[in-house]
Amino acid sequence: MQRSRASKVRAARETRQFVRIRRRYEQFSVRGYVLAVGPTFFLLALVSDRLRYDGFECFRIADVISVEPDPYAYFAEAALRKQGFRRPKVPKLEMSSLRELLESAGAAFPLLAVHQEAIDPDVCHIGKVVATNRSQVALLEIGPDAEWESDATAFFLKNITRVNFGGDYESALYLVGGDPEAG
Repeated sequence: MQRSRASKVRAARETRQFVRIRRRYEQFSVRGYVLAVGPTFFLLALVSDRLRYDGFECFRIADVISVEPDPYAYFAEAALRKQGFRRPKVPKLEMSSLRELLESAGAAFPLLAVHQEAIDPDVCHIGKVVATNRSQVALLEIGPDAEWESDATAFFLKNITRVNFGGDYESALYLVGGDPEAG
């Protein structure tokens, strides 16, 4: 089953098809373009319901239930084009392991959101990557008030099911909160 999921994710990347992806932990599907595939996670250029690109999401392949062509792809792609939006370029990420994904995304984007949906599906932790090791990532978190925490929090890599970056919310938090080293 894992091989079938991975092959569908890879096929979506190779065909550059606008897809809907359903995963465990979420009731609704997400839409966008698969841009890169690693052994465990894949990168999606997310298209929001407002028909705008909204950053990137990395999902565990093992959590995928289905990858299907979006039935309204023609409309969505036409709307994106007519609004002047172009498919985002693939960010410079290392996808060979979650640790390398987090390190490279942390170097390319000021904030990441990590999700541990099997532990708490309604919570994400947003922050700046400050350290990684074989089993954990440490984030200096920023709260929904755009205030930085004083100490980093460590998260076990094995519990991370999704990683977001470059989206509107993360960008707004960083715009208001700034860089923690500057404060």
